[in-house]
Amino acid sequence: MKGRLCWALAALVVSLTCPVRAEPLKLVVDGVEREYLLHVPSALPAAQAVPLVLVFHGGGGTAAGMMALTRFNALADRERFLVAYPQGIGKGWNDGRITQVSLAHRDNVNDLTFIDALLAHLSRQFRIDPRRVFATGISNGGIFSHYLAASRAEKIAAIAPVAGGIAQPFDQVFRPAAPVSVLIIQGTADPLVPYAGGRIAEAGGRDRGSIVATDAAVNLWVRANATRRQPETGSLPDRDPSDGCRTQVFAWNGGTAGSAVWLYRVEGGGHTWPGGTQYLPRRFIGAVTHDFDSAAIWEFFRQHPKP
Repeated sequence: MKGRLCWALAALVVSLTCPVRAEPLKLVVDGVEREYLLHVPSALPAAQAVPLVLVFHGGGGTAAGMMALTRFNALADRERFLVAYPQGIGKGWNDGRITQVSLAHRDNVNDLTFIDALLAHLSRQFRIDPRRVFATGISNGGIFSHYLAASRAEKIAAIAPVAGGIAQPFDQVFRPAAPVSVLIIQGTADPLVPYAGGRIAEAGGRDRGSIVATDAAVNLWVRANATRRQPETGSLPDRDPSDGCRTQVFAWNGGTAGSAVWLYRVEGGGHTWPGGTQYLPRRFIGAVTHDFDSAAIWEFFRQHPKP
Protein backbone atom coordinates (compact mmCIF):
# COMPACT_ATOMS: atom_id res chain seq x y z
CA MET A 1 0.00 0.00 0.00
CA LYS A 2 2.82 2.41 0.86
CA GLY A 3 4.44 1.87 -2.56
CA ARG A 4 1.17 2.61 -4.38
CA LEU A 5 0.60 5.79 -2.37
CA CYS A 6 4.19 6.92 -2.98
CA TRP A 7 3.86 6.61 -6.76
CA ALA A 8 0.52 8.40 -6.84
CA LEU A 9 1.65 11.26 -4.63
CA ALA A 10 5.02 11.61 -6.34
CA ALA A 11 3.44 11.86 -9.78
CA LEU A 12 0.86 14.36 -8.54
CA VAL A 13 3.32 16.61 -6.73
CA VAL A 14 5.97 16.65 -9.46
CA SER A 15 3.31 17.38 -12.06
CA LEU A 16 1.48 20.12 -10.18
CA THR A 17 4.04 21.94 -8.04
CA CYS A 18 5.69 23.45 -11.06
CA PRO A 19 6.19 27.22 -11.49
CA VAL A 20 7.34 26.85 -15.09
CA ARG A 21 4.95 28.12 -17.76
CA ALA A 22 6.28 27.16 -21.17
CA GLU A 23 4.45 26.51 -24.42
CA PRO A 24 5.08 22.96 -25.66
CA LEU A 25 6.50 22.55 -29.15
CA LYS A 26 5.02 19.96 -31.49
CA LEU A 27 6.57 17.31 -33.70
CA VAL A 28 4.69 14.68 -35.69
CA VAL A 29 6.40 11.27 -35.55
CA ASP A 30 4.90 8.28 -37.36
CA GLY A 31 1.61 10.15 -37.61
CA VAL A 32 1.49 10.90 -33.86
CA GLU A 33 1.87 14.42 -32.46
CA ARG A 34 4.64 14.52 -29.87
CA GLU A 35 5.55 17.40 -27.58
CA TYR A 36 8.69 18.81 -26.01
CA LEU A 37 9.94 21.95 -24.30
CA LEU A 38 13.10 23.67 -25.45
CA HIS A 39 15.32 26.19 -23.70
CA VAL A 40 17.56 28.28 -25.95
CA PRO A 41 20.01 30.58 -24.13
CA SER A 42 19.95 34.16 -25.38
CA ALA A 43 23.74 34.14 -25.65
CA LEU A 44 23.93 30.91 -27.64
CA PRO A 45 26.95 31.24 -29.97
CA ALA A 46 25.93 31.38 -33.63
CA ALA A 47 29.31 30.60 -35.14
CA GLN A 48 30.00 27.28 -33.43
CA ALA A 49 28.27 23.98 -32.75
CA VAL A 50 26.71 23.70 -29.31
CA PRO A 51 25.88 20.82 -26.93
CA LEU A 52 22.37 19.46 -26.42
CA VAL A 53 21.09 17.96 -23.17
CA LEU A 54 17.93 15.81 -23.23
CA VAL A 55 16.11 15.70 -19.87
CA PHE A 56 13.49 12.97 -19.34
CA HIS A 57 10.72 13.17 -16.73
CA GLY A 58 9.71 10.27 -14.52
CA GLY A 59 6.58 8.15 -14.85
CA GLY A 60 3.51 10.31 -14.31
CA GLY A 61 5.62 13.46 -14.61
CA THR A 62 5.88 16.22 -17.17
CA ALA A 63 8.47 18.05 -19.20
CA ALA A 64 7.60 21.27 -17.36
CA GLY A 65 8.03 19.53 -14.03
CA MET A 66 11.54 18.43 -14.98
CA MET A 67 12.41 21.92 -16.14
CA ALA A 68 11.52 23.21 -12.68
CA LEU A 69 13.03 20.34 -10.69
CA THR A 70 16.43 20.18 -12.37
CA ARG A 71 17.04 23.91 -13.01
CA PHE A 72 19.01 23.06 -16.13
CA ASN A 73 17.89 26.29 -17.82
CA ALA A 74 20.07 28.44 -15.58
CA LEU A 75 23.01 26.11 -16.22
CA ALA A 76 22.39 26.29 -19.96
CA ASP A 77 22.36 30.08 -19.87
CA ARG A 78 25.70 30.11 -18.10
CA GLU A 79 27.40 27.32 -20.06
CA ARG A 80 25.69 27.97 -23.40
CA PHE A 81 24.02 24.72 -24.36
CA LEU A 82 20.54 23.74 -25.53
CA VAL A 83 18.17 21.83 -23.24
CA ALA A 84 15.23 19.80 -24.53
CA TYR A 85 12.59 18.32 -22.24
CA PRO A 86 10.63 15.68 -24.19
CA GLN A 87 7.13 14.70 -23.06
CA GLY A 88 6.22 11.03 -22.93
CA ILE A 89 2.89 9.72 -24.18
CA GLY A 90 0.66 9.17 -21.16
CA LYS A 91 3.43 10.77 -19.06
CA GLY A 92 5.68 7.75 -19.46
CA TRP A 93 8.51 6.21 -21.48
CA ASN A 94 8.80 2.77 -23.04
CA ASP A 95 12.11 1.93 -21.39
CA GLY A 96 12.72 -1.78 -21.96
CA ARG A 97 10.66 -3.13 -19.05
CA ILE A 98 7.80 -5.57 -19.43
CA THR A 99 4.86 -3.93 -17.66
CA GLN A 100 1.35 -2.73 -18.38
CA VAL A 101 1.49 0.11 -15.87
CA SER A 102 1.84 2.93 -18.41
CA LEU A 103 0.29 3.75 -21.76
CA ALA A 104 3.76 3.89 -23.32
CA HIS A 105 4.36 0.26 -22.31
CA ARG A 106 0.85 -0.99 -23.07
CA ASP A 107 0.89 0.50 -26.57
CA ASN A 108 4.56 -0.37 -27.12
CA VAL A 109 5.28 3.27 -28.03
CA ASN A 110 8.50 3.64 -30.02
CA ASP A 111 10.10 6.42 -28.01
CA LEU A 112 13.46 5.73 -29.66
CA THR A 113 11.98 6.84 -32.97
CA PHE A 114 10.65 9.98 -31.26
CA ILE A 115 14.13 10.89 -30.02
CA ASP A 116 15.63 10.11 -33.46
CA ALA A 117 13.14 12.51 -35.02
CA LEU A 118 13.66 15.14 -32.32
CA LEU A 119 17.44 15.10 -32.78
CA ALA A 120 17.08 15.41 -36.55
CA HIS A 121 14.51 18.20 -36.14
CA LEU A 122 16.64 20.22 -33.73
CA SER A 123 19.75 19.70 -35.85
CA ARG A 124 17.99 21.41 -38.75
CA GLN A 125 17.27 24.45 -36.57
CA PHE A 126 20.51 24.75 -34.61
CA ARG A 127 24.18 23.92 -35.02
CA ILE A 128 24.19 21.00 -32.61
CA ASP A 129 27.54 19.34 -32.02
CA PRO A 130 26.99 15.60 -32.73
CA ARG A 131 29.89 14.85 -30.37
CA ARG A 132 28.04 16.47 -27.46
CA VAL A 133 24.51 15.09 -27.27
CA PHE A 134 23.71 14.03 -23.70
CA ALA A 135 20.76 12.59 -21.78
CA THR A 136 19.59 12.47 -18.19
CA GLY A 137 16.35 11.74 -16.36
CA ILE A 138 14.80 10.49 -13.16
CA SER A 139 13.02 7.20 -12.40
CA ASN A 140 11.25 6.06 -15.62
CA GLY A 141 13.26 8.81 -17.35
CA GLY A 142 16.48 7.47 -15.86
CA ILE A 143 15.67 3.94 -16.98
CA PHE A 144 14.90 5.32 -20.42
CA SER A 145 18.26 7.15 -20.47
CA HIS A 146 20.02 3.78 -20.13
CA TYR A 147 17.76 2.29 -22.81
CA LEU A 148 18.30 5.18 -25.20
CA ALA A 149 22.07 5.23 -24.79
CA ALA A 150 22.43 1.48 -25.27
CA SER A 151 20.11 1.52 -28.29
CA ARG A 152 21.47 4.70 -29.90
CA ALA A 153 25.06 4.60 -28.70
CA GLU A 154 26.32 6.19 -31.91
CA LYS A 155 24.26 9.33 -31.17
CA ILE A 156 24.60 9.78 -27.41
CA ALA A 157 27.92 10.84 -25.88
CA ALA A 158 27.05 10.47 -22.20
CA ILE A 159 24.12 9.88 -19.86
CA ALA A 160 23.36 10.53 -16.19
CA PRO A 161 20.40 8.39 -15.05
CA VAL A 162 19.03 9.36 -11.61
CA ALA A 163 17.08 6.84 -9.51
CA GLY A 164 16.62 4.58 -12.52
CA GLY A 165 18.46 1.39 -13.47
CA ILE A 166 18.78 -0.84 -16.52
CA ALA A 167 15.49 -2.56 -17.32
CA GLN A 168 14.91 -6.26 -17.27
CA PRO A 169 14.76 -8.11 -19.63
CA PHE A 170 16.57 -5.46 -21.75
CA ASP A 171 19.77 -6.32 -19.89
CA GLN A 172 19.81 -9.64 -21.76
CA VAL A 173 20.28 -7.86 -25.11
CA PHE A 174 22.40 -4.99 -23.78
CA ARG A 175 25.03 -4.48 -26.51
CA PRO A 176 25.79 -0.80 -27.19
CA ALA A 177 27.31 -0.30 -30.64
CA ALA A 178 29.71 2.39 -29.40
CA PRO A 179 31.09 3.61 -26.09
CA VAL A 180 28.90 5.91 -24.01
CA SER A 181 30.11 7.58 -20.83
CA VAL A 182 27.78 7.02 -17.88
CA LEU A 183 27.24 8.73 -14.53
CA ILE A 184 24.84 6.61 -12.46
CA ILE A 185 23.24 8.45 -9.52
CA GLN A 186 21.38 6.17 -7.13
CA GLY A 187 20.30 6.41 -3.51
CA THR A 188 20.81 3.40 -1.28
CA ALA A 189 17.51 4.11 0.52
CA ASP A 190 15.30 4.63 -2.54
CA PRO A 191 11.94 3.09 -1.58
CA LEU A 192 10.60 2.95 -5.14
CA VAL A 193 13.51 1.97 -7.41
CA PRO A 194 15.71 -0.23 -5.19
CA TYR A 195 19.49 0.10 -5.24
CA ALA A 196 19.73 -3.70 -5.08
CA GLY A 197 17.52 -4.10 -8.14
CA GLY A 198 14.53 -6.36 -8.56
CA ARG A 199 10.87 -5.36 -8.57
CA ILE A 200 10.04 -1.68 -8.71
CA ALA A 201 7.44 -0.64 -6.13
CA GLU A 202 3.92 -1.35 -7.35
CA ALA A 203 1.50 1.39 -8.37
CA GLY A 204 -2.21 0.77 -7.86
CA GLY A 205 -1.53 -2.92 -7.42
CA ARG A 206 0.06 -3.15 -10.86
CA ASP A 207 3.45 -4.69 -11.59
CA ARG A 208 5.93 -2.01 -12.70
CA GLY A 209 8.55 -4.48 -13.91
CA SER A 210 12.11 -4.96 -12.76
CA ILE A 211 15.59 -3.49 -13.03
CA VAL A 212 19.02 -4.98 -12.51
CA ALA A 213 20.97 -4.08 -9.38
CA THR A 214 22.89 -0.81 -9.52
CA ASP A 215 26.23 -2.61 -9.31
CA ALA A 216 25.16 -4.91 -12.14
CA ALA A 217 24.26 -1.90 -14.27
CA VAL A 218 27.71 -0.46 -13.60
CA ASN A 219 29.31 -3.74 -14.65
CA LEU A 220 27.34 -3.86 -17.91
CA TRP A 221 28.62 -0.41 -18.88
CA VAL A 222 32.16 -1.13 -17.65
CA ARG A 223 32.32 -4.15 -19.93
CA ALA A 224 30.70 -2.33 -22.84
CA ASN A 225 33.14 0.59 -22.59
CA ALA A 226 36.17 -1.58 -21.73
CA THR A 227 37.15 0.73 -18.88
CA ARG A 228 39.70 -0.09 -16.21
CA ARG A 229 38.41 -2.87 -13.97
CA GLN A 230 39.36 -1.17 -10.69
CA PRO A 231 37.67 2.15 -9.92
CA GLU A 232 39.15 5.25 -8.42
CA THR A 233 37.23 5.95 -5.24
CA GLY A 234 36.44 8.94 -3.07
CA SER A 235 33.58 10.93 -1.61
CA LEU A 236 31.99 14.32 -2.08
CA PRO A 237 32.12 16.94 0.69
CA ASP A 238 29.16 16.65 3.04
CA ARG A 239 27.68 20.06 2.23
CA ASP A 240 24.59 19.57 4.38
CA PRO A 241 24.99 17.15 7.32
CA SER A 242 21.29 17.58 8.13
CA ASP A 243 20.15 15.88 4.91
CA GLY A 244 21.22 12.45 6.19
CA CYS A 245 23.15 11.66 3.00
CA ARG A 246 26.77 11.08 2.06
CA THR A 247 27.88 10.56 -1.55
CA GLN A 248 30.49 7.93 -2.36
CA VAL A 249 32.17 8.21 -5.76
CA PHE A 250 33.46 5.33 -7.88
CA ALA A 251 35.08 6.15 -11.22
CA TRP A 252 36.00 3.56 -13.85
CA ASN A 253 38.07 5.57 -16.34
CA GLY A 254 40.27 4.77 -19.34
CA GLY A 255 37.54 3.28 -21.50
CA THR A 256 37.38 3.01 -25.27
CA ALA A 257 37.54 6.43 -26.96
CA GLY A 258 37.96 8.14 -23.60
CA SER A 259 34.72 6.81 -22.14
CA ALA A 260 34.13 6.41 -18.41
CA VAL A 261 31.62 4.93 -15.99
CA TRP A 262 31.06 6.75 -12.70
CA LEU A 263 28.78 5.86 -9.82
CA TYR A 264 27.55 8.42 -7.31
CA ARG A 265 26.24 6.14 -4.58
CA VAL A 266 24.16 8.37 -2.35
CA GLU A 267 24.23 6.71 1.06
CA GLY A 268 20.81 7.32 2.63
CA GLY A 269 19.50 8.98 -0.55
CA GLY A 270 15.96 8.43 -1.78
CA HIS A 271 13.89 8.68 -4.95
CA THR A 272 14.89 12.29 -5.45
CA TRP A 273 16.85 14.67 -7.66
CA PRO A 274 20.21 15.78 -6.20
CA GLY A 275 19.96 19.34 -4.98
CA GLY A 276 16.25 19.33 -5.81
CA THR A 277 13.20 19.79 -3.62
CA GLN A 278 11.95 17.44 -0.93
CA TYR A 279 8.72 17.18 -2.93
CA LEU A 280 7.18 14.66 -0.52
CA PRO A 281 8.04 13.70 3.08
CA ARG A 282 11.01 11.40 3.56
CA ARG A 283 8.80 8.54 4.72
CA PHE A 284 7.38 8.35 1.21
CA ILE A 285 10.33 9.05 -1.11
CA GLY A 286 13.43 9.17 1.06
CA ALA A 287 15.92 12.01 1.44
CA VAL A 288 17.32 14.59 -0.99
CA THR A 289 21.09 14.92 -1.05
CA HIS A 290 22.58 18.41 -1.10
CA ASP A 291 26.14 17.19 -1.69
CA PHE A 292 25.74 18.04 -5.40
CA ASP A 293 23.17 19.12 -7.97
CA SER A 294 22.58 19.35 -11.73
CA ALA A 295 25.85 21.24 -12.16
CA ALA A 296 27.75 18.01 -11.39
CA ILE A 297 25.83 16.24 -14.16
CA TRP A 298 26.71 18.98 -16.63
CA GLU A 299 30.37 18.87 -15.57
CA PHE A 300 30.46 15.11 -16.26
CA PHE A 301 28.89 15.72 -19.66
CA ARG A 302 31.32 18.53 -20.42
CA GLN A 303 34.28 16.25 -19.70
CA HIS A 304 32.98 13.34 -21.79
CA PRO A 305 32.16 14.22 -25.39
CA LYS A 306 32.51 11.65 -28.11
CA PRO A 307 35.99 11.67 -29.70
